[in-house]
Parts: sequence; C-alpha cells; structure tokens
Amino acid sequence: MNLLKPHLSLWQILQMNFGFFGIQYSFGLQQANMSPIYQYLGADEASLPYLWLAGPMTGLLIQPLIGAMSDRTLSKWGRRTPYFLIGALLCSICLLVMPFSPALWFAASLLWILDAANNVTMEPYRAYVSDRLNKDQHALGFLTQSAFTGLAQTFAYLTPTLLFLMGIDKDAVNSSNIPHLTVIAFMIGAVFSISTVAWSVKSTPELPLTEEEIAHIKSQKTGIQATLAEIVDAIRNMPSTMRQLWWMKLFQWYAMMCYWIYIVPALALSIFGTRDPNTSAFRDASLLNGQIGGFYNFVAFIAAFALMPLIRKWGPKYIHALCLSLAGISMMLLPSVQQTWLLFVPMVGVGLAWASIMGNPYILLAGSIPKERAGVYMGIFNMFIVLPMIFQMITLPFIYTHWLDSNPTNVIVFAGVLLCIAALLTLRIQEAAVKNS
Repeated sequence: MNLLKPHLSLWQILQMNFGFFGIQYSFGLQQANMSPIYQYLGADEASLPYLWLAGPMTGLLIQPLIGAMSDRTLSKWGRRTPYFLIGALLCSICLLVMPFSPALWFAASLLWILDAANNVTMEPYRAYVSDRLNKDQHALGFLTQSAFTGLAQTFAYLTPTLLFLMGIDKDAVNSSNIPHLTVIAFMIGAVFSISTVAWSVKSTPELPLTEEEIAHIKSQKTGIQATLAEIVDAIRNMPSTMRQLWWMKLFQWYAMMCYWIYIVPALALSIFGTRDPNTSAFRDASLLNGQIGGFYNFVAFIAAFALMPLIRKWGPKYIHALCLSLAGISMMLLPSVQQTWLLFVPMVGVGLAWASIMGNPYILLAGSIPKERAGVYMGIFNMFIVLPMIFQMITLPFIYTHWLDSNPTNVIVFAGVLLCIAALLTLRIQEAAVKNS
C-alpha cells in the first residue's frame, strides 16, 4: 500500500537539495578545468577524450551498484545518508590534492577517485528525492536539483575570474604549471563538497522506513552476487519509457562531452588564435570559458524554476526537445563568433538545455519506476549517461583526426548537430502511467 509522504514546502525542498550544490560545484570544476590541467601537464589535444574516461568508467561501475546497495541498506542513519557522507568526504580530499598533481598520470588517476566519490554521493541522492517526495512534488524536487546544478556550476566556472578580479595574478603558476587561480578554486570546492551535504542531511533527514519496507529489505539477499543479480533483473524488466529515453541520452551526452572537452581549445583557436597551452592567450581562453560557462549555468539556475509552469502545461518531453534544439543551434553557431561579448548569446541556449538535462529526463523516469527499486533504477539510468560518454571517448579521437580535420572548433559544431538529433528522439518517447506515489 502506498502512503502519502509529508508535503514539503519550497524551503524544505531547497534545504533537502542543498547538498547538490556541493556535488555539482565539484563537477563544474572538472568541466571547466580538467582539459586545461591535462594540457598544462603535457597532454595533446587528440588524447584529451581518453584522459576524461575516469568519469564515465567509474559511473558505469559504481552508479548501479551503489543504487542497488542503497535500496537494501538498513542503518540508524537511513538508506541513502551513509553514501552521501562517505562520498562527499572522499570528494573533498581529492579536490584538495588535484591542483598539486605532479604529473599527467597522477591527475588522470586522481580523477578516477574523484569521480567515484561523486558518484557514490549523487546516485543515492537522486533516489532520495523519489523517496522523500510524493509524485506531485517530483518535478519541483528534481528541478530544484537542476537549479542547484546551475547555481553551483555558475560559481565553479566563475571562481577563477572572481579571484583574478580580486587581484590574483592569472599567470602565476605552481610547480606543476597549474595557475594559482585553479588551485584556490579547487580548495573552495573541497569545503563546499562536505559542508553542503552535511547541511542537507541534518536539515532534512530521511523518512523512517515502514515495517513493510523494512521487512521487504530484510527479505532480500545480500552480498555482491545478489546485488549484481538485482541489477540484471532490473535491466531485464526495465520500463518501456526508460528504454526509449536511452536513445535520446546517447546523442545528448555524446554532444555534451564533446563540448566540455574541447570548448577551451576551441575558444583559444577561434578567439585568441593559439593552440599552445603554455601561453598567456591560452590561459585567457580558460578564463573566458569560465565566464561563458558561469553565464550558461546561471541561465540554467533561473530556467530550472522558469520551466516549471511550462512543463506543467506542455509536459517534460516537449520542453526538453525544445531546449535541446536551442542548444544545438547555439553550438553550431558558436565557432563563427569572433567577438567575446557575443559568445554570451548562444550560451542562453546552452543554459536552457543544461537546466532541462538535469531535470526533465528524471521527471519522465520517476513516474515509470517502482518505488522499491528507485535506487537501482536511478543507478541504471545514469549508465545511460556514462555509456555514451565512454563511447564518445573511444570514438572521438578517430573522428577528430579523420572527419573533423583535427580542429577543436569543428567538434563544437558536431556537438550541436548531435543535440538536434537528440531533440528529435525525445519526441518519440511515450510517457508511462505513474507507478508509485
């Protein structure tokens, strides 16, 4: 029997999702800085996708496992909370160490641990929203996470620029050739990671499990073999809506990874006319990416709330298709922009898409999955993010060399085309009837 959960106010939902600010600040730091860090440490452009493999590979392994484990966890802190706190603590440690990486291999290895920690925190957090809220508040819950994603990544992208405006020399670097601006930004991220998650855990604890839920969990087999069997069974019985979402997410995430990996080299070439990471002009391109990235994430923060009435009227599917289309057109136009201030115009489209990406697919998913398997299905659903990323990182170096003329600006145009295809695939999704409250 499904029981109604306490109706939460907007303030309570904001506090519940505040931990997402710290998680996404960390992801924002990675998106904005990992390609430059790799290049500062000696990586070449064509190898960048391989060096980004840490995120999707750890996600592929960890997300469904942690999701399934959190479904079956019984502790005095709750089902999801232990994973929030352990992941956030590991993330903070990795953020502190990353900008002091002495070599390329060290930074690439550390990114594996950092992404693993982020995934341990994030997947149970998605299920936590489904646990804590009734169906009529799912949209508000997931779009609030989207808003915190936009706000956190706005600050993550802009932090180096703000530090520069405060008087820190943009050309001052440490012994690893990494700018001091980047070092301080990662230290700030370390503080945010653990403190915001701790706030959410304290302000909005998990609901006590019912006797029926406890009995169900105790009846489940434990251990790694049982967990893997649960994942396999969940995949076999995947709701049809979830299967349809896969095709959209394949093109959507392939495109977004193209953008994040190559936007700094693309800006360095199209705006500053350089491909040398050891020049002041390249560092200017990295700062510029922080500014336009901060802007599109701020657009996402505002859009996450502004889209709510539109979603209620037309549904998440159509709004998501529209936002992806606008971002696709924006990315195709981006490399032709020659004036810095005009770069902010296409970022509006990118920001709208980013708000939608972090909210609408989860709204479509949440209504189609059984509540007792929310964790494992959220983990499997995020495999729909990491599998396209892995595919992208394996195939893009060949495409970059043979089809895109080894030109980073062409990668951005390619990403725009893929987003338009994702928009068309979104329209094919058939929304499922609600299966849980």
